[in-house]
Amino acid sequence: MSELGNFESIGIGLASPEKILTWSKGEVKKPETINYRTLKPETDGLFCEKIFGPSKDWECYCGKYKTKRYRNIICDKCGVEVTLSKVRRERMGHIRLAAPVTHIWYYRGIPSRMGLMLDMSPRNLEKVIYFAAYIVIDPGVTSFVKMQIINERDYREAVLEYGRNSFVAKMGAEAIRDLLAGIDVNGLADDLRQELAHARGQKKLRLIKRLEVVEAFKNSGYHPDWMVLDVLPVLPPELRPMVELDGGRFATSDLNDLYRRVINRNNRLNKLLQLGAPNIIIRNEKRMLQEAVDALIDNGRRGRPVTGAGNRPLKSLSDLLKGKQGRFRQNLLGKRVDYSGRSVIVVGPELKLHQCGLPKEMALELFKPFVMREIMRHGYAQNIKSARRQVERGGDIVWDMLDEVIKDHPVLLNRAPTLHRLGIQAFEPVLVEGRAIQLHPLVCTAFNADFDGDQMPVHVPLSAEAQAEARFLMLSSNNLLKPQDGKPVTVPTQDIVLGCYYLTNEKPNPDFPEDAPLRVFSDLEEAMMAYDDKQITIGQRIRVRRRIERDGKVWQGLVESTLGRFIFNGIIPQTLGFVERGDDDASQIALECDFVIGKKELAKIIERSIHTCGITETARVLDEIKTLGYHYATVGGISIGIFDMVVPEVKENLIKAAEERVENVNHQYQLGLLSEEGRYRTVVGIWRTTTDEITEALKERLGVYNPIYMMSLSGARGNIDQIKQLAGMRGNMTDTSGRTIEIPIKSNLREGMNVLEFFISSHGARKSLSDTALKTADSGYLTRRLVDISQDVIIRSEDCGTDDYIEVAPVVVGGKTKRVVENLANRIEGRYAALPIVHPETGEVLVEKNEIISNSTASLIEELGMVRIPIRSNLTCQCDKGVCAKCYGRNLATGGPTVIGEAVGIMAAQSIGEPGTQLTMRTFHTGGIASGDDITQGLPRVEELFEARKPKGQAVISELGGTVTVSEAEKRRRDVVVTSEDGKSKQYSIPISTPLIVDTGDVVEEGDLLTDGSVNPHDIMKIKGARGVQKYIIAEVLKVYKNNGVEINDKHIEIIVRQMLRKFKIEDPGDTQLLTGSVVDMAEYHRANAEAEEHGLQPAEGKQVLLGITKASLATESFLSAASFQETTRVLTDAAVKGKIDPLEGLKENVIIGKLIPAGTGLARYRNISAIPVVPANMPLLNATEDEKIARTGYEEQARELGFTQETQEDYEVFMRDMGLDPEVFVNKCTFDLTPEEEDAQESNPLLELFDLTDAQEEEAQA
Repeated sequence: MSELGNFESIGIGLASPEKILTWSKGEVKKPETINYRTLKPETDGLFCEKIFGPSKDWECYCGKYKTKRYRNIICDKCGVEVTLSKVRRERMGHIRLAAPVTHIWYYRGIPSRMGLMLDMSPRNLEKVIYFAAYIVIDPGVTSFVKMQIINERDYREAVLEYGRNSFVAKMGAEAIRDLLAGIDVNGLADDLRQELAHARGQKKLRLIKRLEVVEAFKNSGYHPDWMVLDVLPVLPPELRPMVELDGGRFATSDLNDLYRRVINRNNRLNKLLQLGAPNIIIRNEKRMLQEAVDALIDNGRRGRPVTGAGNRPLKSLSDLLKGKQGRFRQNLLGKRVDYSGRSVIVVGPELKLHQCGLPKEMALELFKPFVMREIMRHGYAQNIKSARRQVERGGDIVWDMLDEVIKDHPVLLNRAPTLHRLGIQAFEPVLVEGRAIQLHPLVCTAFNADFDGDQMPVHVPLSAEAQAEARFLMLSSNNLLKPQDGKPVTVPTQDIVLGCYYLTNEKPNPDFPEDAPLRVFSDLEEAMMAYDDKQITIGQRIRVRRRIERDGKVWQGLVESTLGRFIFNGIIPQTLGFVERGDDDASQIALECDFVIGKKELAKIIERSIHTCGITETARVLDEIKTLGYHYATVGGISIGIFDMVVPEVKENLIKAAEERVENVNHQYQLGLLSEEGRYRTVVGIWRTTTDEITEALKERLGVYNPIYMMSLSGARGNIDQIKQLAGMRGNMTDTSGRTIEIPIKSNLREGMNVLEFFISSHGARKSLSDTALKTADSGYLTRRLVDISQDVIIRSEDCGTDDYIEVAPVVVGGKTKRVVENLANRIEGRYAALPIVHPETGEVLVEKNEIISNSTASLIEELGMVRIPIRSNLTCQCDKGVCAKCYGRNLATGGPTVIGEAVGIMAAQSIGEPGTQLTMRTFHTGGIASGDDITQGLPRVEELFEARKPKGQAVISELGGTVTVSEAEKRRRDVVVTSEDGKSKQYSIPISTPLIVDTGDVVEEGDLLTDGSVNPHDIMKIKGARGVQKYIIAEVLKVYKNNGVEINDKHIEIIVRQMLRKFKIEDPGDTQLLTGSVVDMAEYHRANAEAEEHGLQPAEGKQVLLGITKASLATESFLSAASFQETTRVLTDAAVKGKIDPLEGLKENVIIGKLIPAGTGLARYRNISAIPVVPANMPLLNATEDEKIARTGYEEQARELGFTQETQEDYEVFMRDMGLDPEVFVNKCTFDLTPEEEDAQESNPLLELFDLTDAQEEEAQA
């Protein structure tokens, strides 16, 4: 890494005027940029070469010195240093201001840092800074008090009354600077602490804020008056460039305009001061200078923004940092990379799972340097130049070299939006003709790709390490499981499913009499011959002799099934556990899958295959299934025609009957027997049942071999709801608010609709499209916040050693009628048991403490009816930063145990965010009247929970545990009284419209719900504490996802909730350095208390606080991470005042400064590893371990000193001969374990002698 890359942390702070001058290479005195005639920079201007360096490499301004041999000489004529022009990117200048100017971040920010230091309101501060009022600095003999704000009239009167020199009052930034310079930070901090001890209410809050800022200055050692600028730094010119456009005009960065304004006003002010202009003019000029600097730093923060051409506000320094287009998000967190290309994707059905088709031209361009190296290595070219020419010309040699290069060089394919880790995977490229990238059909689900014009970029991993990571961690055939829930992601879809369904479906042969005996075949080949000869069909039942060899035993006999199922079973492992294999022929030779194969069945087969046969075998099976599926989908020739949509005959009669019933209902309504709501509900109900009846009739009419019905039944495409619309009746539609329109659509799509029906159906269609667009943005924003809060959660250790645990139970919904949404097995499989789990009847230990719960054990535990299981959890993990492998449990993406360095936080955020687009957007109206308020569901509900907001439709919760009595009260309300055992009682008054879920006589615990609805998580925190709120949020989020049919594992939600609860609010700081009312990290709180107790001091008291994900992200210790998230200027202002140091522990911080992320192979422990070739010469080195008394690194260092960097056997032999040793003898005499055996102790070990390690060993032995 470069010398810039080897730092451990990065700090930010306030710069003193002296510091700014040390950065600067000279003062910018003129507002000119470049001379429009010569196009050369003006001297002393904003692009001056004397200050910022030459604009051409090794050439001064006047041209006296050219070429590299004059390096670092300063030209005596023009004063420009002869050096590289890139110094114009790093050299700064300065502007010496004629009057002090406040920095707008520190006076306008919230809270205003200057205001808090001076105990002034921002309004008064503004008056003083912008010359609207005076502030008294020294009252002298007058009746004024220090810091009093006085207007012009009072000032003049005082001057007349007491004389000009009897008191001091000033205005502008100068006054503020004098006041700030006069502050004794230490004294002020002590005074504030004393005041705080007696303060209450609003005053206390203000004091806490002031103390925080004062303490920040005290601890950082910065002077408060540095918030006022005397010298303004000027950005290097290459970072605010001017570019010539066609036609001689120039495009320039907005900053140049803003700097020009500052310089113009500053020069004018200097001139006025020299001329001794009247005070009022000078004051006005100073105010304008202040405003110009404000606009430069943060345009538009105060007053109207400065605009350029076309009334566009100019982009100031702050604007360059913030937002999606700012420096942080646009250039530091994401960069454009070389060795990449993009093209449209098409399906590649003949590819293997780990391959992708790469267009030849694209491959040649991507691998150009590699191809050139190969051409030179083979001697087809002598130098780079001629190799490049050959590549550009093309030809057979070039293509042959490309083939060689590409052979085992994986490439990465990515599809935007990359919502989870499966959105970027590695493939082995196969060269293809044409210009489109070919993609394996089974990876489409993971990428969420289709072939309607999607494009995908390709990236080439360059270094050996990158290639190894791509091959082992990212290869598509190693990523068969979804990180969300550990289920397979490469489940075949569409054509493949249809082909397998057609193949395994049973369909009698029409040419074969029903009562005829079954045909018998001696083996599958013979049956296939009969099929090819059209003697049997694929779905006809036959008997075939099977011969199976298992564990050295041979089993055989006749098996009855269809030919298709025999073919299908030929490609899948026969050990998946669908059949109980006994000790008899029949069970041993039975087909593993003797049933119709649809999408669900395929998913089960693949899941079992991964668990029983491993990844490699499953990848083979998947490719076989793909080939088979496509083949038989083609053979089957299943298509859609309009005549496949058969309208049932009974449809007309059913619709007539329904119309009569509706007529009848409307008549009752007119007679006043039904309310409007009752009528509406009944009508909608009638049409709903009619639609269902027509659908049932349609199913019977279509029959099981109808192509459309087959597609739906197999799970290949479509569902009964869509078939109903094609050939049944479209039924009721909803309007934009989600309310059902009572006029149904009686036609289907085959018959076509009339105008009214068309308009009714277009409501819902538009709504769903606009919903989708909104949902995508909302879901993306949620993912971004989740990533930000959890990005530094990494597996830090194997086991944190905690005995703390949580108990999990099935997640149920509903008040009086409960239904399970997440069963117990799903919640405990792959987790570690916190206590031994015992069989409730036999007393046998099913799972030991700290042992993983397997899928089969989890199912057994559920069958035994056990309800609460103690497991290790992320919520109770004691790791300081991140979590441990035992508390996390199984890695769902690999199916194996989690390893140290796994970025589980990012995985959690992706797992929650990726299905976000599948969640509903609406807040449903529950039938209009049932509950007064809407209940939030879907994505908004998830957001509400993670942001810890007060929910819509808030439920009433009981603050006591006890017995309930419900009584009617006046004004359409009910009183619910909860009486505890010790006689305490609490009364809740509840409106009649709110449904109660308790009744008189029920017993409730504290924190239980009394009415239907959602609970404010902060209330639960008060009543049940952190553990209660953790359980609540996890269960609620799970419910939302399960209701939308999305599987998601608890552990992902646990990680987010853990991050929401990692802060403590200090209530009493005791004798620690913590501040009252401040919010600190849990680790910091415990550390400060441990320190205090060690020295016998009073520890701090605080309580855990629940923060929403946005707040928690901004409250992170790392200012780089927070600044790149939101509110950039506020975060940086705060960090600068406190002089924060970022320890670079998270992922984002390291991406921003361009280091390896501290996760996975980028962990610090792997940083300095070098690859050692496995040849005999290096065996002793490779075999040495830490335990063998000689640390491996010691060997490596001494080996290096001796030039011991062998690559191949030949190198090694040459090296040994140079050392005067015979290679064979040397290797044979080496005892590879490096510690001589007792008997061999006399024998010398040449390796030890060679490395001069014998003495070291003897000393250690004696020690």
